[in-house]
Amino acid sequence: MEIIAINKSHQTKVNRAIYWLKKYNELNTQRDTASDYDESALYKKLDRQCAASFDKYLDIVCELPKRERERIEKSELY
Repeated sequence: MEIIAINKSHQTKVNRAIYWLKKYNELNTQRDTASDYDESALYKKLDRQCAASFDKYLDIVCELPKRERERIEKSELY
């Protein structure tokens, strides 16, 4: 899925935010699977990676205007 920025000058940051949000979603799915199978070491590793990827997403989103953030948050990725 691609979100096109309202203002073209923000497209690069929107793309980076989408990348890190997708990365977080993938890691979250893996973390849930590890939790289901009671693999605590793998769960802890994936939990740290989830936190790091979401922090990177938040850092990028904070630089975007409110309307761009809202478009990302209303997408099916969020």
